[in-house]
Amino acid sequence: MASSDLREKLDCSICLSTYTDPVMLRCGHNFCRVCIGRVLDTQDGSGVYSCPECREEFQEWPALIRNIALRNIMETFLFTQPTRTEIGICCTYCVDSPEPAVRSCLHCEASLCDKHLRAHSKSPEHVLSDPSTSLEKRKCSVHKKILEYYCTEDAASICVYCSAGEHRGHRVEMLDEASEKRNKKLRNVLQILTTKREETEERVRSLEEQRRKAQEKAAGEAERVTALCTDIRRRVDDLEKRVLSEISRQEKEESLSLSALIRQLEIKKDELSRKMRHIEELCNMTDPLTVLQEPDTGDLCDPEEEGDDEDTGGHDKQPHDGDDLDVAVISHTLHTLCDVISGIRSGIYVGDPADILLDVTTAANNLLISDDLKTAAGTEEEQKRPETAERFQYNQVMSRRGFTSGRHYWDVEISRSGDWMVGMCYPSMDRRGDQSLIGCNNKSWCLGRYNNQYSVIHDSRQVWLPHQISSDRVRICLDYEAGQLSFYELCDPIRHLHTFTATFSEPLHAALYVWHCSIKILRGNINWKKPL
Repeated sequence: MASSDLREKLDCSICLSTYTDPVMLRCGHNFCRVCIGRVLDTQDGSGVYSCPECREEFQEWPALIRNIALRNIMETFLFTQPTRTEIGICCTYCVDSPEPAVRSCLHCEASLCDKHLRAHSKSPEHVLSDPSTSLEKRKCSVHKKILEYYCTEDAASICVYCSAGEHRGHRVEMLDEASEKRNKKLRNVLQILTTKREETEERVRSLEEQRRKAQEKAAGEAERVTALCTDIRRRVDDLEKRVLSEISRQEKEESLSLSALIRQLEIKKDELSRKMRHIEELCNMTDPLTVLQEPDTGDLCDPEEEGDDEDTGGHDKQPHDGDDLDVAVISHTLHTLCDVISGIRSGIYVGDPADILLDVTTAANNLLISDDLKTAAGTEEEQKRPETAERFQYNQVMSRRGFTSGRHYWDVEISRSGDWMVGMCYPSMDRRGDQSLIGCNNKSWCLGRYNNQYSVIHDSRQVWLPHQISSDRVRICLDYEAGQLSFYELCDPIRHLHTFTATFSEPLHAALYVWHCSIKILRGNINWKKPL
């Protein structure tokens, strides 16, 4: 009964079979690795994972901890317990009260309990074996004799008559000896399979760790993008409020000014209308004496008012033409928003340019270096530069300055023809021999074009890019402390090509290789920053 209860406790609650590679969740419940993996896969869409036993929830894919203790208990128990088939074999002679058999006699083709085994014949022809229900299979089907030998040539179990008959002259071994050899081979195969299974389990754990890191990275990137978009929306809202407030303020200011002027003009209009009515009344009078007694019509016009018109430029002048709205202030505010959007679109912050100049003392004699030290071009005409230890043997040149810290970038204009390489290198890189080429050693990293194909190279290991570079401009970005050297194609939008990761131990200099073409350095930036 205890054995049965223990066997039930070694069954997975999902597949209801004995554990296969048992793993444990944080809540303490155990499952087969494959079983719980399938259950968790079905929960991916919900965004929440839960234990099938206690329903405890996990916000992320839960860690699957290998339960080595349970696995050892399971294997030890199953190894020491007889199978259900063995338990079901009873003594052939205990008819009234069946007793479990402990041995089987191949000669008698009967199974025996302890009691009948003690009374059984001890003669050699009565061969005893472990209890079995298929005793007839232990005898030769032709001669009905016990199978005692094994023919290695025919791979068959045979009896003594078979060895002297159709198997005469064949290599024959005792059945136990052949079985031991077979078991030895099987143990070797088992060892190999065990090793492979452990390697597979280690690979599974590694992939699970990669998946966890990928999920963490994705969550971090999602959080960063969410924060960035929230900040952008806040800044856009602030800019909108500022612009609308400025427009409203200027509109109110302009409206008050115009309203005051309109009131003045309305008063003047009423005064003119009054004078006009008085003159019209004089014109309609028939009494000449009354008309002549009125002041001269020229006196009806106020000379001071005429002077005021001259001071203000006259009534014909429009006081405002709509130009008083301060468009410059609004434009400046909107340009701030444009800067934010431009920074997001580019993917890499573009700051003020800083010169990266080529070092002529390192330039090979089949390279032409421009006067501004920005362009390198291949030439058939040998240059008469002195041979020094710093000068490259092949078509290469490096920059004057090196970088030992911080973040930096530089842009180059690449050629659509010929072969070229752009990258960075240590100053201790060889200057002679094939190992002096950029990328063909462990002291340089580059992006290159060869036979109209593009690749990245480091320490002679070449990785071909899956696509062509359509733009004629490339950006090289260095983050010295992070140990990253990245290459980007300057298209719209900017496209990442490759990132090398290393622990930099020397100053890094810009490096160029050109063959039947030219490369121009366009711009650079010291201590650039990626957008937050």
